[in-house]
Amino acid sequence: MSTATCIDVRTIAPTDRHSLIFSAFGALAAGQALELVNDHDPRPLFQQFAARVPGEFEWRDLQRGPDTWRAAITRIAKPAHAGGRCCGACGGA
Repeated sequence: MSTATCIDVRTIAPTDRHSLIFSAFGALAAGQALELVNDHDPRPLFQQFAARVPGEFEWRDLQRGPDTWRAAITRIAKPAHAGGRCCGACGGA
């Protein structure tokens, strides 16, 4: 894993945080990670990742409070299509 970006969202407006994080994640190559620094438990963000990009990320908690939470979010390669058929998760991409 190589960390491409560190995003400290503690100074970013809450309404802008998730879109910034997903944008940064979308720019990562497989095997790259972003480090997230937050002022609260990012479990809701983890749930959004699980819903939006299932199977495309790995989440590793680096620090769990009480004042700062840090997580490494790594982009992993999408599963290959078996026998030329879509896996159903990627829409055929």
